[in-house]
Amino acid sequence: MRINKIKQIQTAISYTKSENYGDFAILKADILGAKASPEIADKLTNVVGYYPKINLDELIQYPPGSFGRQYAEHMKLNHLKPLNISPELSEVAKRNVFALRYVITHDIFHVLLDFDTSYAGEIGVLSFAVAQNYSKSQRISLRLAKLIYPILAPQQTKAILSNLKKGRELGEKAEFLLGYRFEEHWKEPLHQIQSRLGLSEIKI
Repeated sequence: MRINKIKQIQTAISYTKSENYGDFAILKADILGAKASPEIADKLTNVVGYYPKINLDELIQYPPGSFGRQYAEHMKLNHLKPLNISPELSEVAKRNVFALRYVITHDIFHVLLDFDTSYAGEIGVLSFAVAQNYSKSQRISLRLAKLIYPILAPQQTKAILSNLKKGRELGEKAEFLLGYRFEEHWKEPLHQIQSRLGLSEIKI
């Protein structure tokens, strides 16, 4: 067992310089044992093996207000790269659908939920994920974030508390997002996607 874990770590390290930024992220999640809650495993069947490549230069050309354009602008503004996955990691992707999908959609959630990339924004996304009951490990992460984030960014304490509540409320009322094929709806207006998924109260 220990030898297998060492091999996993060595494989992850070998992908740190991969041109696909999602490679290391999914391998790290796999090593740490990130797993979906048993209650939601069946809800992920729609995205098993589904990880189309995301091209920001293409999405930025979409009409203003479109889902793809808003996502691309968010990524470029924050100097982020899509977490694309290399084909040779298909076995890891199939084995751990939750890790794959959460890695790929994390920044998409920021756009859909209207949370920025600050500590307050990150805790909002995490609070949403916990409310949707994605993984037990995220509940632990949220408890730690509640303690640590106000210390790391005391000036954001009010926003952190506000986003905790907002994320939880959105997660409780929204459709199950992790199994949704967002990548097939880039050209649609963002507000239509939000409305369809039960996020219509969010203002752009």
